[in-house]
Amino acid sequence: MSKEFEMSMEFEMSMMGELTFFLGLQIKQSKDGIFINQAKYTKELLKRFDMEASNAFDTPMSSSLKIDKAAKGKDVDIKRYRGMIGSLLYLTVSRPDIMFSVCLCARFQACPKESHLIAVKRILRYLKGTHDLGLWFPRNTSFFYLIGYSDADYAGCKTERKSTSGGCQFLGHSLVSWSSKKQNSVALSTTKAEYMAVGACCAQILWMKQTLLDFGLKYDHIPILCDNTSAIDLTKNPIQHSRTKHIEIKHHFIRDHVQKGDIVLDFVDTNHQLADIFTKPLDSKRFTALRRELGMSSPM
Repeated sequence: MSKEFEMSMEFEMSMMGELTFFLGLQIKQSKDGIFINQAKYTKELLKRFDMEASNAFDTPMSSSLKIDKAAKGKDVDIKRYRGMIGSLLYLTVSRPDIMFSVCLCARFQACPKESHLIAVKRILRYLKGTHDLGLWFPRNTSFFYLIGYSDADYAGCKTERKSTSGGCQFLGHSLVSWSSKKQNSVALSTTKAEYMAVGACCAQILWMKQTLLDFGLKYDHIPILCDNTSAIDLTKNPIQHSRTKHIEIKHHFIRDHVQKGDIVLDFVDTNHQLADIFTKPLDSKRFTALRRELGMSSPM
């Protein structure tokens, strides 16, 4: 008895054919894999905010931009600004390349200024030239491993001097989770900023590990790649020293999971740190390279 028949005995079902569109997501299935994007939604977004005729940019944010609260700047329509941010946040479902830029601009929704609106419009102008980009999930079961990347931009917030944590997780060659978030407390060193980012990545990895158990997939010694050797050493050395005195106890849970063998922290050089795209604005060459490594492409 097929699963489809068993479900039809319990639930009212209707056959609508192969899934191609769902909640703004366009889904293209083939024998080689699945491609997901939001091209139609992106075009509607550009039309809604009168950005159809604007010139396109090759990155969502300038690498030299220093955005802050700009207390003396010109006020803008707060309702329109929040509408832009909300629409862009939904777009990050299939567009990890704009995750950092959108989350950064979202920090200023309480009192947006003209400089913040210019930054948001830059994101929309980037989308104009890349509206068809999406995520490619190849059908390849021979490399079904779980791996995470963790990075932090030390004191990246110019107003509060807080760092930004960035992370992404891959299942095989497919990007399945990503995040960009300002840390809750001020890090007093690069080591602490990276250590806190690794902790957030570890928590996500452990959740995914537990979820995959329901599908009969068991993972141990899951690698998390970090480009800070001091943060890696802290997970292996239980002795408190000057670099760890100011780190809250709650962040040290990662040591237990390293000792249990749930995860393994490995070093990756900055040039191959894929989470870099979630912590800071990058130049065009670096941004395009990382976007490609994340598995983003145009429809095939």
